[in-house]
Amino acid sequence: MIRPATPADAAAIAAIYNHFVTNTTVTFEEEPVSSAEMTKRIENVSALSLPWLVAETEGAVAGYAYATRWHHRHGYRFSVEVTVYLGPAFGGRGLGSRLYQQLFPVLEQQGTRVVMGVIALPNEASIALHEKFGLEKVGHFKGIGMKFGEWIDVGYWQRTFPG
Repeated sequence: MIRPATPADAAAIAAIYNHFVTNTTVTFEEEPVSSAEMTKRIENVSALSLPWLVAETEGAVAGYAYATRWHHRHGYRFSVEVTVYLGPAFGGRGLGSRLYQQLFPVLEQQGTRVVMGVIALPNEASIALHEKFGLEKVGHFKGIGMKFGEWIDVGYWQRTFPG
């Protein structure tokens, strides 16, 4: 089941995200995020009237996807960055696709013009997911971030809705 996230989901969302914080380079955050901090993040996205969705499997949060403003300057108000994370046991089951299948139409209906995906590289699964939803690679920054003592490349993917 896909549904809107609520602050009650913050602990489960933080647990999923913190796996990636502590074990991977897909996020440049280096310290685990508390449930309270995740609650603030969910509330901040909600305050912008942007979607934050969770995927439930057998009553547990298995993954999530959300959109946030691309940048805070007013001229960017029609552009968002999308993010999706799945619990480690839930990859490869199509949950990321199901989340984006519901997220993208909401964004388009809200008048979003540009959707951006920012991907730490390499990450073939994330690239495939974003390209499946019509995002095209538009930029590549070499060695722009560091985590675990390693310089990481970051790619930018973009989709423009018609209109």
